[in-house]
Amino acid sequence: MSYAGFQVRHLSYHGPNRDPAVVSFRSGLNVIYGASDTGKSFIVETIDFMLGGKGPLTDIPQSNGYAQILLALEFHDGTEYTVRRSFDGGAFALYEGLYRDSLPEGEGKPLGETHSERDQDNLSAFLLSKIGLSGKRVRKNAKGDTQNLSFRNLARLVVVNEEEIIQKRSPLSDGNYTADTANTSVFRLLLTGIDDSALVAHQKRTPAEQRAEAQIELLDQLISETRKRISQISGSKDELSQQEGKINSALETRTAQLSIKESHFKELSANRRKLMKRREDNRIRHAEISLLLERFRLLKQHYNSDLERLSGIREAGSIFSALEIENCPICGSTPEHHDLTAVCEGNVEIVIEAASSEIRKIEAKEAELTSTISDLTRESTRLEQGLPKIDSRLGELSVELETVVSPDLRALRVSYKELADKGANVREALGLFDGLNDLLSRKAALENTNGPKASDLAESSRLTDSMVEPFSIKVEELLNRWKFPGTCRVHFDLDAKDLVISGKPRTSFGKGLRAVTQSAFSLALLDYCLSNDQPHPGFVILDSPLLSYKEPEGAEDDLRDTDLNSNFYQYLLTLDAQKQVIVIENTDPPSDVELGSRVEHFSGLENEGRYGLFPVI
Repeated sequence: MSYAGFQVRHLSYHGPNRDPAVVSFRSGLNVIYGASDTGKSFIVETIDFMLGGKGPLTDIPQSNGYAQILLALEFHDGTEYTVRRSFDGGAFALYEGLYRDSLPEGEGKPLGETHSERDQDNLSAFLLSKIGLSGKRVRKNAKGDTQNLSFRNLARLVVVNEEEIIQKRSPLSDGNYTADTANTSVFRLLLTGIDDSALVAHQKRTPAEQRAEAQIELLDQLISETRKRISQISGSKDELSQQEGKINSALETRTAQLSIKESHFKELSANRRKLMKRREDNRIRHAEISLLLERFRLLKQHYNSDLERLSGIREAGSIFSALEIENCPICGSTPEHHDLTAVCEGNVEIVIEAASSEIRKIEAKEAELTSTISDLTRESTRLEQGLPKIDSRLGELSVELETVVSPDLRALRVSYKELADKGANVREALGLFDGLNDLLSRKAALENTNGPKASDLAESSRLTDSMVEPFSIKVEELLNRWKFPGTCRVHFDLDAKDLVISGKPRTSFGKGLRAVTQSAFSLALLDYCLSNDQPHPGFVILDSPLLSYKEPEGAEDDLRDTDLNSNFYQYLLTLDAQKQVIVIENTDPPSDVELGSRVEHFSGLENEGRYGLFPVI
């Protein structure tokens, strides 16, 4: 089989009242870079959409007013065609020739959007016929059933969007377990040129065998999912068991520390509450004393007034007793009119004695009142002097609680929670190992009672080391040429169906290095197919392959101090005219690489070059 691919020449968007939005591409390398939200990734989505991807397209504000899309393609045999499709999806219209600035006239040849082996009037069948893969069949399940090859099986290997390029799974997997078998078969077809037309499915089984096969297939799916989850775990089962022991020991220590710190916190909080209550009680008592002193001072004034009045009476009585007075000093009567049996008997001595007696009583009360006032004054002074000390101690406690104890307690609680969560994760991971062993045991039991195994299919339907080794060498040469960090050996793991780089599974790298290695996989596959005259669409589209230069996930994922980006672009500049690579990036290409007219820059600024994919209104 000889290579017969095609390349994208123009992508254009058209609307009744809008200027066409056009992006053109050439053979070899094409680079579109610039600001975010300028439509770069929308180009990748649109090309995939125009190659049969499901619609509708993502609704972005810049595309308002556009209704039709043209994708102009040039094939290896020299023919040129343009595919037209509505923004909303649906069927295609095919026209001879390359169109970009204006819509072609007429309705064109209608092509269905869904691949069908019975009806060849669909886009998938047209593209497959042009690249020499028409009528090919690929295995779709473990039983050996096959399906007609669709161009969509190929598109996912050559159009790699910004989400797929960093996924933690094999480049042959699209996240749908039931499609993994077909995806692997397509990869094998591209490597060898041999499809699965000769594959014969197992003969029909009894209902019991069919149920067992269904159970085995379900177990295979669960085993695969469990292995994927285990592959994301760092460490073996023994290492996890050791880690669980260390975590439990650390939790015990942290629990003791937390208990001590919480006790200290509670003690300080209780002392602070006591001081606050004491301060409040002292303030209330001080207010009561102030009110009592004010009243007692007023009472003392009354006592002094009474003493002055009584002293005056006593003094006046003494004077009257020494004088000979004809009229009574008490009632004013003359002596002859005094009646000793009446109220006023005219005895001044009695009055003096009474006043003296009252004075003595008031003086006793005043002395008692003075003592009380003195005691209350001392208590008030003590309270006034004690309040600042209480406030100071409260401040010290509050500072200690808020700046020392509480932060330490929060940190310990966070640390305890992190350890507890980590312990839960480790226990969950150990549970996955136990669960996997249980699933494998169940599968083995079913297989032993169900006759021939799914793995007993013809060897010709499987990937082998001899098939993937030349491809692995291509990837290794490519990564070494780019000076990928630590690259020394690359091989393809037949179980994981993914690359192992320097002994490390590709999915174990950070997302930036996963993007680079996913790019190497797609580009090496293009190079391998063309070098060995095997079928391939002939182009690769990569969205954000150099993510490590913009969003490194960690120190190991940071390539900003390396020349990998320069080596990456230098390699792509050497591509021959039979290959086409379209790179979409946010970061500027390296200044030491002369890309010339191969670069399209979306500035995101209205007055600086091209704003973006769509013209600014």
